Parts: sequence; C-alpha cells; structure tokens
Amino acid sequence: MHRLLTFRTIVCLSTLAPATLLAASDPQVEALKQELVQLKQRYEAQQNALMVLEQRLRQVEEAPPAPAPKRLVKSPAEGVKGAKTVATGAPGTTGSSYGQSLQDDSQPAQSVSNLYDEASGFFGGGKFSVETGLTYTHYDTRALTLNGFLALDAIFLGNINIDRIKADNWTLDLTARYNVDQRWQFDINAPIVYRESTYSSGGAGGAAAANSEGTVTRDPTLGDVNVGVAYKFIDESENWPDAVATLRIKAPTGKDPYGIKLRQDPGNDNLAIPEDLPTGNGVWSITPGISLVKTFDPAVLFGSLSYTYNVQDSFSDISPQVNTKVKGDVKLGDSWQIGGGIAFALNERMSMSFSVTDQFASKSKIRPDGGDWQSISNSDYNAANFNVGLTFAATDNLTIVPNLAIGLTEDAPDFSFSLKFPYYF
Repeated sequence: MHRLLTFRTIVCLSTLAPATLLAASDPQVEALKQELVQLKQRYEAQQNALMVLEQRLRQVEEAPPAPAPKRLVKSPAEGVKGAKTVATGAPGTTGSSYGQSLQDDSQPAQSVSNLYDEASGFFGGGKFSVETGLTYTHYDTRALTLNGFLALDAIFLGNINIDRIKADNWTLDLTARYNVDQRWQFDINAPIVYRESTYSSGGAGGAAAANSEGTVTRDPTLGDVNVGVAYKFIDESENWPDAVATLRIKAPTGKDPYGIKLRQDPGNDNLAIPEDLPTGNGVWSITPGISLVKTFDPAVLFGSLSYTYNVQDSFSDISPQVNTKVKGDVKLGDSWQIGGGIAFALNERMSMSFSVTDQFASKSKIRPDGGDWQSISNSDYNAANFNVGLTFAATDNLTIVPNLAIGLTEDAPDFSFSLKFPYYF
C-alpha cells in the first residue's frame, strides 16, 4: 500500500503545473525532487530484479530434467514392469515404497540384481526360472608315510612311502525354481556326476616299495536329488537387510559309499584301490539356513549361515574288506557352513563378487550289528574356500555366472570352477 501511494504521489507530482510548484516554498520543492529521484531509482532496481528472475525461470524450464538416480541393486520383494523387482524402503527415501520412484529409465542394473539373487539364494526375478550349471572340481593330496627310525636325530633309516590321490569331478546341475508372490520360492535340483580318481603309492629316497598307480572312473550317474523352500521374511530398509530363510532336504538317490570294496594292488601292499566311486552320501539330510543381503551403493554385502543334520541310517554292508559283508548303522557328522562377501557393479551388465565360505563337520560314526559306535578317524574336516564370481547379463532373461573357488585349507579341494546359466521366464 505504501508503494502504491508513493507511485501515485510520483504521478501526481509529475502532472502538477509549474505554476503550482513555484507556489510552494523552495525547500519543499527540493525535498519532493529528491524523493522523486529516489523512487525512480527503486523502481528501476525492481524492474531489473524482475527481468533477472524471469530469465532464470526460462533457463530452468528449458533445461532437460536431471535423470533419476539409479539404485544398483534390487530386492525380490516387490515387482515392477517386465517381472523385474526393486527394493522397498531404500536409504534416504520416504513413503511406502521406493519402488514407486524406480520407473522407466531408473531401473536398477540387471547384472547386480542377478548377483543379488545368487547371494540371497532367492530368485525373485520371475515366476519361473531354470538353471543349468557345470562344475569342475580338482583335488590333489599327498601323504608321506615313514616306516623306520631316526639315527643320530638327523638320518632316517627305513622306508619312505609317498601316497597320492588325484580326483577330478564333473557335476552337471539341473535346477528348476518357482516363485510365489515374490515371497515364497520352491526349487528342485538334480545333479549328474562324473568322477575320476587316481591312486598312487611309491617309494622315495631308496625305499624298497615299488611305484604303483590305479585309476577308477565313474560314468555320469545321478547324484543326490535335493529340494528346497525359501521364505523372504524381511524386506531391505534403511536399517535392515533383506533376510531369506531356507530349508533344504537331500534324498539319497546317488550311489552311497558304504560297502565299496578296497582291493590291494598286487605290486604294492601299501596301495588299496576302491572298486567303484560313490555319487552321494547315502543318507537323508536336512539343512536349514538364513541369507542376509544389504546394499550400500555401489556395494552389496551378503552373508549366509546354514546347518546340515544327517539322518542316521542302516545299510546291508558297511565293510570295505573284500569277501566280507557286515550290516550296520552309519551316522555322518553334522556340519555348519558360514560365508560372507561383497559385490560391486562394473557396468550395467557385469558385476563381480568376492566371498569366503567355510564348512566344518564333526566326526562320523559307524556301528556294526551287535557292536558299539565307533568314530571314523579323520572323518571330521574343515573346508574353507575363497570365491571370485562374475555375473554377466547376456539378455533380459539369460544370465551367465562363472565362479572360481580356491581352497584355503587341506580338506578343501585345490580349486573348483563352475559356470551357471540361470534363465528367467
């Protein structure tokens, strides 16, 4: 109102006749002239400010909108177009669902999403998926057997036998998974196993024992079929990771190792070679577990913990001696497995992960009919592996997942390489 009155005053003053101004006293005229000059300066400054604001507004309106930030990882909790999924409650967001903001061009990287599935064990990318996997495992161990005594605390007198076992295993895994409402998952896995093992024993350092070697192969045969169910009970939020509970049951459909006879090599009494190779452990097993996955863009942290309980079972023959048959019970040692790692996105289609897994088991026991339980020596183990994995999203439906596992302990295989091909429908 004050500015309006002032503006009107300027207009009125400008329209006054010169005679009227001369009628006023000279001090009043000078004061009015100064006020008029100040008001004109303020008016010009306001006009300039308005022009600058309008120019800025045009620049903002004409500039292309900034792309929405992309989240590298998605959770199988909530679906979006094309049966893809995104996480809810992401860090730094508010509202009921972060998935509402991941539309069109702001979908997460597919490669890390597939790796997310591998880490959690929960394949929520589609209603139905199948996976074909091929795994090669190499195992090479040597045992030094001394039969003699030390002379003068430095010189060994006697026989030195070097026993060596080389094993190469190929496993073709066929897996089918069905996802229900992005919350439950059911799967079945059937492995086809091919095995080749070479047993050798010989003398060293002038030992009398002759070198001998024997190789046993097992043609591709069905292993232990297993089924699993997974339930996602926590969706990732700012403070909580995705949490998936799993339960697996393995059936003894493969060839069990009990009753396989060991034959002595005719040229070396220290070498015993099995007549056949097993493709399963011969007993039912139940494995509950939990998997956790948390994203800290651009990294993904994951961990898992599981416990395997092996059911006691009876067999018609548990003796490895030729021409001997002994009935009895077998109780394989239960085992724990723990693992954890980190994954990074390399680009939109490739991601890499590093992890460590460790499985340790208690000793197994056998009980012949009419006898007592006996612990099997060296049947307990601790097998740790360092894993380097890569995921490559070949298409929207097909992913290629190579993985290299390097043994860190004596009980672990030297190395294992697997190549998986998950396909989402």
